[in-house]
Amino acid sequence: MYHIYILQSKKNKKYYIGYKKVLKQILEEHNSKHAKSTKSGIPWKIVYVENYQTKHDAIIRENKLKSMKSKKYIKELINVHN
Repeated sequence: MYHIYILQSKKNKKYYIGYKKVLKQILEEHNSKHAKSTKSGIPWKIVYVENYQTKHDAIIRENKLKSMKSKKYIKELINVHN
């Protein structure tokens, strides 16, 4: 199973969208300063998750979410599912 996730920085409130096979590694990776793209926003929290059976489907969904480039859309997505 693959997971699409949205993180929100507790520091600057920015969002990060990604996918991962092992869900429990997400926060550890992004909060440990190993991921260049999220280093400046530490600490992060998971605010949204979707599950997919295949890597292909997860990548397609991740790309779709990233193409939206709208903080308003991301906030609405998170609010609808919480």
